[in-house]
Amino acid sequence: MLPISLRPNGRRAVIVGGGNVAARKAESLVDAGFPIFVVAERIGDGLRSILEATGNAHAQRAYDSRDLHDAALVVAATDASEVNARIVADARAAGALVCDALHPARGDFTMAATQRIGELTISVDSSGNAPAFSRRVARELAGNLGPSYADAVRALARMRDYVKQTFPAGERAPILRALAERPIAELVAAPAAVVCATRRSALATIQSRAVAARLAERGIASTLLCVTTAGDRDTQTPIDRLGSTNVFVKELEAALQERRADYAVHSAKDLASELPAETCIAAISAREDARDAFCSERYASFDSLPPGAVVGTSSPRRRVQLAALRADLRYEPLRGNVDTRLRKLAEGEYDAIVLAMAGLNRLKTGAAHVVPFPVDRVVPAVGQGALAVETRAGDEWLAGVVRDAVNDAASELCVNCERAALRGLRAGCSAPLGIHAYFAAEVMVVEGAYARSDGTTARVRLERAISTLAQARALGAEVAERLT
Repeated sequence: MLPISLRPNGRRAVIVGGGNVAARKAESLVDAGFPIFVVAERIGDGLRSILEATGNAHAQRAYDSRDLHDAALVVAATDASEVNARIVADARAAGALVCDALHPARGDFTMAATQRIGELTISVDSSGNAPAFSRRVARELAGNLGPSYADAVRALARMRDYVKQTFPAGERAPILRALAERPIAELVAAPAAVVCATRRSALATIQSRAVAARLAERGIASTLLCVTTAGDRDTQTPIDRLGSTNVFVKELEAALQERRADYAVHSAKDLASELPAETCIAAISAREDARDAFCSERYASFDSLPPGAVVGTSSPRRRVQLAALRADLRYEPLRGNVDTRLRKLAEGEYDAIVLAMAGLNRLKTGAAHVVPFPVDRVVPAVGQGALAVETRAGDEWLAGVVRDAVNDAASELCVNCERAALRGLRAGCSAPLGIHAYFAAEVMVVEGAYARSDGTTARVRLERAISTLAQARALGAEVAERLT
């Protein structure tokens, strides 16, 4: 048996029979929106009342096969088995679905008992064996669920429209499935929308949409507020010469502080070591691949580059660490979004460039040769690969929802360790500093590399059993002390 919901769309249903069974079928069909036509030699008071109240047509006479013309559904509800059998045969010959009230297995469908709570329809089907009991079960279910379920259906309908408009087809089903499992009170109470501040780049939009998807699973729709940052406006000057430690963040934080946005999504590596007092980090996402990656259209690896080859990067951190590995190469500035950098590589402006694996993976792009550097060879930036979601301080409800939806406990510990080291060194996000923490079983391993002002490069590797944020931050402070 396949339970389905059938929309009338103006199609006619024919009921043959005039007793109580026919009256119950008529009531259900009319309630579902079907225009009905009843034919019977005797029409009972209950059925007649339904016909008079709804204005549906009837004929008080014997059944004729021509009565089924243009019928979409037919109900055989007479007391005579042989008459019902003939109606079933005639209906199938006419291309209509038929229900046999006396012998349910002989027809094409049975009619479930239904109760409605707003737009929610509860149907109970006993395969025609116990219709009165089916009605009782439907009533009891409707009584136990209550009107909040109708409110939840309306909220889900709004969210379904939002998800269809906002997310690619392949991302929609998991969001809607997760949303349908949320507590009813949460679905009903969720606000219509919040605003997410994001940079305009393709990568930033993908990252922000990933966070918006997690919130959509909790019934919260996000509108993206696309912001152009100082780092986006100037794509020529090397980042470390732009005169600010938060060139990709400041304008997003201003949108929060001015209440033009409710939350902002950042690449965690772009955040300064200290946030404005008015904001806080509500969540750190699960980490994408945090490694830096060698990219080239001609050469298979960093080690295979010929002396004098041009390597593009505007990151002082990368430049210092790469030069320590290969001082015989030329390191030239490279700005722009990921697609722009890959285009410059493809056009031959560089023999190789270095990008973050996280961005390549999220954009599903790359070059002919993409080879990640081990983290103990080129130490990634603080927070690289993770997303940080920033909210206003004091907005505890939204911060709690964001944390529940997005936060990854292991990434949070690692990024907090790294950011504690950043604070300890009083360094900005564009400093020649690499700190990367990761877990090996329950032990946190931290790699650190820092180019000091005297031209020397300090490196450190520490391992500790870490389970709390306080421990993670203390380890980060120790890393900073060792690198000083």
